[in-house]
Amino acid sequence: MSTDQVTVDQHETDHELGRGLRIGSVLMALAGVAFIGYGVVFLARTFFGSGFELGVETLNGVTPADLDAVDPAIMHYINHLHVATAAFIIATGIAITALAWYGVRRGMLWAWITAVVAAVVGLGIALPMHYFDFFTHSWMTHLGPIYLATIVFVAGSVLAYRALRSDPQTAEAGGNAGV
Repeated sequence: MSTDQVTVDQHETDHELGRGLRIGSVLMALAGVAFIGYGVVFLARTFFGSGFELGVETLNGVTPADLDAVDPAIMHYINHLHVATAAFIIATGIAITALAWYGVRRGMLWAWITAVVAAVVGLGIALPMHYFDFFTHSWMTHLGPIYLATIVFVAGSVLAYRALRSDPQTAEAGGNAGV
């Protein structure tokens, strides 16, 4: 009878670990998709928006039309930077989504580490600049979507990491379980 109890307990523990990894990796991938979406909106605003970017309508009262009147090269340069920024946001989102869906979900610790490092580097470099108040922006529309995606990503990363660290197969295989 005690053997049956151990088997059931072990099965429930394995099930919970698998569930944590599934939910965590899906949340990480969902955040990656949200990063892609933010980048696409960023890109679309460059070509079809009336302001500079999401949540930034003017730069201290100066509109894109005002800058274009001074010298069209200014807005071409700003748009060039917006396109490049959008491209890297989208590319990072694609990488995080793929790493979470195809690597983390299969128990690969290296994929988790790579996804987390990519997100931390991108967000760690980009977000602090917004706290210097060099220009006026709507916190809710400019940074709200990224912070929401970041919260989802962190929650997923924590769930996935706990499952990865608790899975003896992952530890024995050096993070390559499921390969």
